[in-house]
Formats: sequence, C-alpha cells, structure tokens
Amino acid sequence: MEEIAAGPLLSTIEYPSDLQKLDKLQLQQVCNELRQFIIDCVSVNGGHFGASLGVVELTVALHYVLRAPYDKLVWDVGHQAYGHKILTGRRKVFHTNRKFKGISGFPNIGESEYDAFGVGHSSTSISAALGMAIASKLKGETDRRHVAVIGDGAMTAGLPFEALNHAGVANANILVILNDNNMSIDANVGALKEYLTDITTSKTYNKLRDDFWHLLGKLPAANFQRSMASKIEASLKGVVSKASNLFEALGFRYFGPVDGHNVVKLADQLKDIVDLPGPKLLHIKTVKGKGYDLAEKDQTLWHAPGLFDKVTGQINTKVFNTPQPPKYQDVFGKTIIELAEQNPKIMGITPAMPSGCSLKYMMAEMPDRALDVGIAEQHAVTVSAGLATQGMKVFCNIYSSFMQRAYDMVVHDVAIQDLPVIFCLDRAGVVGDDGATHHGAYDVAYMRCIPNMIVSSPMNESELRNLMYTAQLDENTHPFVIRYPRGQGVLPEWQTPMEKITVGTGRKIKDGSEMAIITLGHCGNFAVEACKELTTLGIDAAHYDLRFVKPLDEAMLHEIGKRFSKIITVEDGCIRGGMGSAVLEFFNEHNYKPSVTILGIPDEIVEHGKPEELHHLCGYDKEAIVAAAKNFSSVVAETVSIGV
Repeated sequence: MEEIAAGPLLSTIEYPSDLQKLDKLQLQQVCNELRQFIIDCVSVNGGHFGASLGVVELTVALHYVLRAPYDKLVWDVGHQAYGHKILTGRRKVFHTNRKFKGISGFPNIGESEYDAFGVGHSSTSISAALGMAIASKLKGETDRRHVAVIGDGAMTAGLPFEALNHAGVANANILVILNDNNMSIDANVGALKEYLTDITTSKTYNKLRDDFWHLLGKLPAANFQRSMASKIEASLKGVVSKASNLFEALGFRYFGPVDGHNVVKLADQLKDIVDLPGPKLLHIKTVKGKGYDLAEKDQTLWHAPGLFDKVTGQINTKVFNTPQPPKYQDVFGKTIIELAEQNPKIMGITPAMPSGCSLKYMMAEMPDRALDVGIAEQHAVTVSAGLATQGMKVFCNIYSSFMQRAYDMVVHDVAIQDLPVIFCLDRAGVVGDDGATHHGAYDVAYMRCIPNMIVSSPMNESELRNLMYTAQLDENTHPFVIRYPRGQGVLPEWQTPMEKITVGTGRKIKDGSEMAIITLGHCGNFAVEACKELTTLGIDAAHYDLRFVKPLDEAMLHEIGKRFSKIITVEDGCIRGGMGSAVLEFFNEHNYKPSVTILGIPDEIVEHGKPEELHHLCGYDKEAIVAAAKNFSSVVAETVSIGV
C-alpha cells in the first residue's frame, strides 16, 4: 500500500486550522481536489464510495466554519466521513483505510480527537450530539457548537425521531444537517421520503423562497434577517406545501432545502445559523456519488464497488476458469423464491438491505410478497410477528449485528408469543473490512438464551437451503434462527434438492478415535481441512457438525462425551455464551469431564481486516484447529501456543 498523492491545495491541509486560513473562494478548489483524492484512493484500495463523494462540499464547509475538535461534529453511519478523515490529520495514512491494522472505515473515538463519536450503524448521530449539547449546557460551555449530520435514509429509523422529539424541548444548542439524497444503500422508501420530496420539489415554494432570500440579501438589518427569516420561510411552506413542516412541529428552526454542492453558499449559511440558540435543522439536497458520473447514475452499485479503474469505471472482477461457489446471501435470495413458488404463505422482509441480503430478487419477481421497510430493524421484527399471527411464513432477513437493535422485539413480540418467524441472520461471524460495528459476533449467545427459539447455522449452501426448507414447514411452530456468514460458500454446484432436517440434529462429518472436533456453521469447513492435515500427522480426530446450537443434538453429544476425553469446539461467534459454552453446559449437566478447548471470537473488540486475517487473529482458522489438536495429541510432545 502506497500513499496517494494529493492536489496542490489539499496537500497543504493537514488539519481544519489549515483549511480556515484559505480565502473562501478557494474552497471550491479544495472540494475538487478532495473529491479526486477520494476517487484515487477508493479505486485502488476499496471502500465506501458514493456517500463520501456526495458530501464533499458539506465536509469542507463544516470544517471551514466549525472549530473542531472543540466543536463537536457527529457523522451518522460514517459511510460519508472519508473527506472528514482526510481533512483531520489522516490524509497521509488514508491508503490504509479499512486495511488490517490501518485506520477504520468509520469515525472512531479512539482513533482521532476529531471523531466525536464512533458510528457504524445508522441513525445514532442526533441522539449522540444532543447528549453532548446537554452536557455542554450543564458545564456552562455556551460557545461550543454541536452538529449532527444524518441522511434521509437514516431518518427512517425510529431513533432519530426519538432524538428530535427530545431535542425540541431540551433547549440545547444543536444543529442537525439533513443530507437528503433520496438514498440509503438502496433507494430510500417510506412516507418520510414522500414528505421530503414534497418539500424539495414544490416549484411554487422554491421560486418564492429564492425570491425571498434575494430580497432579504438587500436589506441592511442583519438582526431583522436572523429574527424573521425562519418565520417568513415557514409561512411560505405553509402556503404552498400540502404538508405542514414536521421539524418545526417538533420544535426545530427549519432552514432549507438548500443546494448541498455550493460550498461557498453552504459555508455562509452555516455561519448564519450555527450560533442561533436552540435546536436547528438545515435541510440540504445532494447527489450520492457526486462528481463521478457512473456513481451518480447507479448509486446502489457504487455505494461500495470494490476496486475499479477510475478512468474507465470498470469494476474489477475475478475471472475464473471453473465454476465458483456462490455467496451465501445469493443462495438465500434464490432459495426463498423457490420456496415461495411452492408455498403461498411465504413472505420476505428486510430493513433497507435488499441488495445486501439478496431479497432484491424476490422483490423483483414477487413485489407483493417481499418488503423493504427502511432502516427500521425493530419494525421489521414486529411487522413479521404481525404477519405470523395471520399464518404467514415470514423470512425476516437482518444482518447479525443489526439484529442487536431489535432484541426486545425478538423477545417480546416473537418469542413470548412463540410465533414461527424465520430470522435469517446474514453477516454472522467476522465480516471483514467494516470492522467492530459490523461483526456478527454475539447472535448465538443472545439468541440461544431465549425460550422457544431454534438456533441453527449451515456449514454450506446445501445446508442453508435445507434449513430454509425446514423452517417454513407447517410443523415448525417456533421462532427459527438461521445464521450464515458474509461471502462465498464452498459448493459450486449448490442448487441441490431441498430436504427436511430434523430440528436439533447434527451430523458426523468424519469418524476418529483420538479426539473430537465439534463445529457450528461455515467454520466447519476449516475443520475439514484441518482434519486432512492432522491425518498426515498421524492424529485421528473425529469431526461433528453440530448444526443446531438450540436445541442441541443430545444423542450426538452423549456419544461424544462417552467416547472422547479431548474435545475442541470451533465457532465463528463469541466464546462467552456461544456454542462452546452450550456444549460445556451439557457435559457438566451429564457429568462428563473431558478437556475442552473452545476456539472462536475472544472476549474483546475485534477490529477490521480481511475475514481470513481475522479468523487467524481470533484463533479459529485451520491452522489454529491443527495447533489445538497437536496440543491435545499424545503423538506430538511439544506444546503449541495459540495466539488470539
């Protein structure tokens, strides 16, 4: 990885204080160079692309006006924070973005004092900034500004409305910037989208608004401008818009919509309103992918395109001479259509991730039976519960780390009522470059403790299909979790006939006499390769695929407990409370006393890196399994330590 060269003006800016020394008319050149720098970096190193290009002007304007890090700037999600990182001391190391041991792809409170809050999941910025504003008020820091930048997609979640509702009565100084580009990762959905569209597309309102601001600019009394501007503009909205202003109803002074790509005007507007007392909202209109033509035209594809040729726009794809295994999410996306064609009760639900989880295929073929509910995981779970009460078989597909946001709904609305909602937890285990906020480390632990819950994980694509088939059968009357990782499986010929699996049964992959290796999910494939190497070393290990962590295959575990005194468990989830813990609980209950080594995600926050790097770091890849087996084996005398 080599440092990327910056333009002549950008190369002089290490921190916002350097930016603030420039003449305001130089800001557009900074924006041009910053946008090109992001394109240069992401094209060769990968990362999130369109979102950061869309807020280049906003980023420059904010750091021109604010006094960060004293003033607190909170970005929502963080997909759009690349420009922020580059302007706050990390330009020279930006080529390490999202790389193992490099800087994080998201704002990280431990990485820089300019990152006021760590963000990876959406919709947290207003709450965090409001908390900071209230603290500043209590400490008497009346000159400290607090700014939250949030997208219209993130605004579809419940948390921002809770924060807006509180901010409207908290009397704290906070500026919310609503970055409205009509996108989250996929196209934005819902009534809020229609409301914002109504505000921003009313030709009558926009003409009156432009005439009003032109007239106001000619008036000499600045105090009059500040005191009357928002009131007059609100009256204009009330006259021409069919909807009253939601934000002003919540106690915010609303400004906008304004052009988010006019950096000079944006800087002026920020200066005018940032010091006004109380809660304020600036509504800006931007284009996701701004400045890179292909990213503007296909905003979903260019959200995070991987490596690409910045000149031609050709996205790098590997070319293989032989058939390759599919991604697990595509297996889900194709299989649910097969099942839905046979079972009219099946529906699919996703909270704003139709492309990521591949429900987009069903949405295209069966639009009435596959729903994107927006960034609203809690709602996704409870609407699934409502559908289930009426006999529907709902596949609720939520990323493992995002399901954490809907835990109460899983317990209260699904498990207590024992409704047969099928939770497909995509991105289980370590996910790679997105890092700590996105690793699906905890779902086994937080799901297996809930009564009525079935918790399973497939070792390959065929097993995923079989579990999906099993879960939608009428005989299944309980909530059913199927967790699987991000990325490719192992079976190029994956479209096998689907078969019922008896709930709570595992399978023996390989017999052996010296020790047992128990695995859950995709990492069972690591154990298959480890067993091959162990055989060459003269170590005879049995391999069992547990498949269900709740209910456990008690017959299989009794067999293991009676036959083996040396056991290794392997999982791509947290060690504390995970599958290994479940096995130990079983052995303790039945008075088996084997020596057990548990391999999995350690009790610490795991940062970003390629999945294979993180499997090795955490100590549950093939090499770690072999080392643990050698530790146990009487064939090899020396002790091999396993670093996590």
